[in-house]
Amino acid sequence: MGSLRRGCETCGDVDILRVDVDADAHDRFVSFPRVERILGYGDTKSSILLRDGIQIDLRVVQAESEGAAMQYFTGSKPHNIALRDRTTQRGFKLNEYGLFRVSDGVAVASRTEQEIYAALELDLIPPELRENLGEIAAAESGTLPNLATRESIRDDLHSHTTATDGQADIETMARAAMAAGLDYLAITDHSQALAMANGLDETRALKHAAAIREVDARLTEITVLAWIECDILADGRLDLSEECLAQLDIVIASVHSAFGQDESQMTECILKAIESPVVDIVGHPTGRLLLRREPYRVNVERLVDAAAKHGVALEINSQAHRLDLNDAHARLARDRGVKLVVSSDSHTPESFKLLEWAVLVARRAWLQPTDVLNTLPVEVLRASLRRNRPQEEHIG
Repeated sequence: MGSLRRGCETCGDVDILRVDVDADAHDRFVSFPRVERILGYGDTKSSILLRDGIQIDLRVVQAESEGAAMQYFTGSKPHNIALRDRTTQRGFKLNEYGLFRVSDGVAVASRTEQEIYAALELDLIPPELRENLGEIAAAESGTLPNLATRESIRDDLHSHTTATDGQADIETMARAAMAAGLDYLAITDHSQALAMANGLDETRALKHAAAIREVDARLTEITVLAWIECDILADGRLDLSEECLAQLDIVIASVHSAFGQDESQMTECILKAIESPVVDIVGHPTGRLLLRREPYRVNVERLVDAAAKHGVALEINSQAHRLDLNDAHARLARDRGVKLVVSSDSHTPESFKLLEWAVLVARRAWLQPTDVLNTLPVEVLRASLRRNRPQEEHIG
């Protein structure tokens, strides 16, 4: 519930809501093996502190209050305040038990969230949007976006194999992507500057591309694309020559070093890469590692404007420690006409399931399927890439 249900990038604690008349629910909850300490125990609420420091609260409500409780415990504080102001203006009172008419205390709605919002003359607002960032006005006017879903994602555009720092070969990764319900997969192993990942030089990159295409020719159920994740060097040059990169299907350009540059240097470095005609996507554009490393100093607004001008897409990376771009930057990019991609950055066959985290970021950014390149069929995707589009089609 709360920040977890809204898809926030970090959570301070977790609320669990249960519709139950089982008297043993709280006993089972506080008996969880990883409990460090019981913080509270009651008829409707119990709290525990886990050994890793996470607090979890269990709240039990009756079935007739399920929707009200879901709404109450999901919304951010600003969203809930704005919604309560709306209820007051209409003569109602809203809490975790229901929406009540003030004049006589009668419950107007309580069983479902949709009933709560409908009684307030609003469309149902998806949990990820409940941040008081325009969603209430959109719900009132019927203009909420049709948000991207995991089911709308047809492809993963960022993955690694044993050719560099991945843990499985090309065919194993392709079959795992197929099992995850994907129609096509981009293999994007690292370029040579990332020596610790056994990055590819030009000879190895082209040989690897040939191996990818051989697997693609054998696997009829999925399309496998020969891409690369090419390092952006400290001066903005690409790690491999443009002649080499032009022979690949797509190029993701990413920063993996020189994080200490000042904002002007780092911004100019990435802008130079965006200007290269062989760069199609910028990977994890701010370089942050959640709770471990701050983003490098970069003017994201300038990157977004350059991406719009040159027809370059920006990535939302699914790795839990990245989620980069974040939702605010992804929404800025969408608003300025930049296409986004959601990618797992898989290094193992199991990692394709991480796509759901990038989808949550995309939803928080108000992205619709049309804003995300990898919702497209593969041939439409190819035609949409910067390298395959006439320059006059680019924005700017």
